[in-house]
Amino acid sequence: MNEPTTIAQLDQWMTANCYPDSYAIANRVIHEGYGLTMKKNVWCWYYTERGVADYLKHFASEQEAVAYAFPIIRDDAYGKRHLLGFLKDKDSEERLIQELSNRKIPFQKDSIPYGGPADPRTRIFVFGCDINRVRDLVEKWF
Repeated sequence: MNEPTTIAQLDQWMTANCYPDSYAIANRVIHEGYGLTMKKNVWCWYYTERGVADYLKHFASEQEAVAYAFPIIRDDAYGKRHLLGFLKDKDSEERLIQELSNRKIPFQKDSIPYGGPADPRTRIFVFGCDINRVRDLVEKWF
């Protein structure tokens, strides 16, 4: 597919490249983050947080809006990541990482204080369509 020029094409591109609902494009619903919408006959690039939208850029046409949004979405490594594991113990983390390494699937991990400092969790993410290569692991590790 060539570069998208419409919202529908951008949505199709995101689907074909296995982007989760990380941007509010077409019918994708997000609770926090960026999106494109039509407001008073003007296309708007906005950021929403806690139900409040901040309209950052305005465009006269859908094509201009998509031309602005597409490289942002395409180049956002975090925008195409899928949570594969939400792990409490080091043994599970090591086994999942070994499984991903065996399959030669790139991943990212981080740690968050889930229930406070005494309850850390490791999150493991895969990117884009690699999620399709690990569907069997999603149910096991998440």
